[in-house]
Amino acid sequence: MSDFEHSSSEKEARHIMPGRPWTPQEEPRQDALRRYLGAIAGAASARSTEESGRPHRGEDAEPPATAAPGPPAPEPAVLRVRDVMRVPAASVAGDMPFLDVAHTLAREQVSALPVVDSDDHVIGVVSESDLLAKAAVMAEPRRHGAVGRLWQHRLYDKSHGDTAATLMTFPPVTVHPEQRVADAAWTAAHGRLKRLPVTDHHGRLVGVVSRHDLLRALIRDDAEILAEVESLVGRHLLDPRAVEVTVENGVVTVAGKVKEADKALVPELLASVRDIDDVVGVIDNTEAA
Repeated sequence: MSDFEHSSSEKEARHIMPGRPWTPQEEPRQDALRRYLGAIAGAASARSTEESGRPHRGEDAEPPATAAPGPPAPEPAVLRVRDVMRVPAASVAGDMPFLDVAHTLAREQVSALPVVDSDDHVIGVVSESDLLAKAAVMAEPRRHGAVGRLWQHRLYDKSHGDTAATLMTFPPVTVHPEQRVADAAWTAAHGRLKRLPVTDHHGRLVGVVSRHDLLRALIRDDAEILAEVESLVGRHLLDPRAVEVTVENGVVTVAGKVKEADKALVPELLASVRDIDDVVGVIDNTEAA
């Protein structure tokens, strides 16, 4: 990821979660979010480069260079929404009463659920925020002053809703099973949505994908990165047991006392480690034995 993309990712991470108090877990969480947004930016950049290389309509493309016949190169695997979505997906009927919707959200331990009609078509999404508006008006139906009138005007529709269909947010933002995970991640990031209903070509609910599912699909965890780095150590160094590798939040540390022959190979090893996807930094703590 370039410095520009990294900076943009940091700004987006701060913009998405404004005013969040700092905790010991906050830095790893922010780092994971930056890596998530960086992965999305990288996927979008690759797609843009691919599209810019195609000839525009009406233009004659240059004939490809003649190459010796050989087996076709394998297509890179592309993760689709169908690969990471959860099935079956919980949902609520449009005529479900307010309290039953609240109980369903609590039982499913989710912050939002798709609202479907009798044919399983997704007609909206009802969330804790939608229910909170209703509950707030029920608790304090009248507020005085200009601010109170503005508050009540904004919540007017919600305060009169008694079912999922009258409380829900619509039209729903959905994704298709064949969409790329990177595209679904863009949709979730742009709309600041935690969960996306997955629908077929007829708009019927077939699954649901969460921001956590997309994050896991786009970013490998530290254990997976560690396994790849250790594999590189075994291929590059004459005595791989002389070094110890640790990975924390995408930052790889290589430490140990290595013999002179291996010390000369360390720069090449570190360069290979930096090329690993989702590695955000490399620290060299090796020294000559």
